[in-house]
Amino acid sequence: MAKILSQEEIDALLTTVSSSEPEQDPSRSRAEQAHSVVNYDFKHPNRVSKDQVRTLENMHDNFAGHISSTLSAMLRTMVDVDLISVDQINYSEYVMSLMSPSCTYTFAAPPLDGLCIMDFNPALAFAFIDRMFGGGEKILEIERELTGIEKTVMTKIVQSVYGDLENSWQNIIPIHIGQKSFETNPQFVQVVPANETVIVISTQLKIFSTTGLVTICYPYVSLEPVLGKLSAQNWIDATKRKNLQGNRDINRENLNNISVELSVIMAQTHLTMQDFINLKMHDVIVTDQKINGTVDLLVAKKRKYMCRPGLFGKRRACQIMNLYPHIIKE
Repeated sequence: MAKILSQEEIDALLTTVSSSEPEQDPSRSRAEQAHSVVNYDFKHPNRVSKDQVRTLENMHDNFAGHISSTLSAMLRTMVDVDLISVDQINYSEYVMSLMSPSCTYTFAAPPLDGLCIMDFNPALAFAFIDRMFGGGEKILEIERELTGIEKTVMTKIVQSVYGDLENSWQNIIPIHIGQKSFETNPQFVQVVPANETVIVISTQLKIFSTTGLVTICYPYVSLEPVLGKLSAQNWIDATKRKNLQGNRDINRENLNNISVELSVIMAQTHLTMQDFINLKMHDVIVTDQKINGTVDLLVAKKRKYMCRPGLFGKRRACQIMNLYPHIIKE
């Protein structure tokens, strides 16, 4: 027979179960809530949206691919280029991140306002120059400013990189880059106030065993007039238009080598069957075609042009005068 518990035994059992349950840790609940909290610095707000940053990433990812091909061809060796990040920081923070002596170029890119910056890690610059003069895989540990000849060689490389940067902007807005200055001390490069927001594009280049960063700095004031176009939808639409034009060019190139039949209708008239049956030698058939008028030129048996028949040397020819009337109406 089952034992029936008394009320005191039931109370004691419930008390034991309650005491065995783990106590909820208040700090743990606060830590779990903290996962949904994101730090935000109101002194340095993000002025470019995530969608616009994503578009900049797509643009400069293409740019990285382009300069990889360009530099590999110029230096006659493989140059690996990868997009590292797209950051929004203060201009003072960007300048402090640059090495000294540096290899820093300022450029204008209308219709973007103001000046932008392109900085090459000095180790990369010397590796490029060494390779241009026939150097090999030796790692150069040089800490000095570029000489006059080295600046000239480096400027030639930078001009090619500018061309690739212009191409990467074509899908958003055409820009025309013009170099303004070269500096070896980043503290002397003042394109915007120190607390102004800038967008920094960081790409990593590797040539042989030398690795370094190439950064592009866009002040917010420069991008502000075109921020409305820096959307994912605009990027997709522009890419589709570019692909469509590319497909048209390919189709046009493929059609260039296709042979088509051309024929000319010299004259036309209408005869009854009785007149046709009664035709005999030396009969004259009158047509509606004037001797100095144009005739129809057929392309693949379809009327396309109006032309004048004649000779080109000893070969029959026709001179195209106009499109066929129904094509003009369309």
